[in-house]
This record gives sequence, C-alpha cells and structure tokens, in this order.
Amino acid sequence: MHIVNGRNISDIVNRDDWQKLRRSLLGTWLKTPKENVIKLRNFLGDIENAEMDKLIIVYNYLTGSVFRTKLVEHPSIDKLKKEIKDELIRRKKLLS
Repeated sequence: MHIVNGRNISDIVNRDDWQKLRRSLLGTWLKTPKENVIKLRNFLGDIENAEMDKLIIVYNYLTGSVFRTKLVEHPSIDKLKKEIKDELIRRKKLLS
C-alpha cells in the first residue's frame, strides 16, 4: 500500500476521468509520446491551479517503471514531470 497525503494512492487514482485517460494511453507511448503528454496536460489543466489529486496521479504515473527504466522516453515527458514536481514542491513550501 502506497500512502500519499495521508491517502492510499489506489483511492486517489480510482476516478473515472483518470481511468478512461489511462486506458486510452495503453500501448501508445512508443508511437505517440508527444500527443500523450498533451492528453496528460489537458487532464491537468493549468498546473499551478490543478487539483492536487490530478498532480499526484500524473506524477505517480510518470514515475512508473515504464518511464523510470527509460523504456519510454521523450523530452516532453521529462518536462511535464519536472513541472509537476516543481509545483508539488512549491505547494509543500506554502504549507510549511
């Protein structure tokens, strides 16, 4: 069990809009990474104003084994991951 912000990650990711998007991305990353990142950005909306759950969902997804092992790579993936990480850090500092 992986806990994020005091909640089980499986509870956070168990939302219909995310599950629909996640299923649409299956098996497409090697051929359409840029387009997939656009879909993730559309899901998030403006990163600075995105729901915390959405930030957690996408960051968790982009740090999964397929990306961590570099099986799937693209500069747009790294850029989005960094933007989300920076936003999560910014929000954490605001709470401190």
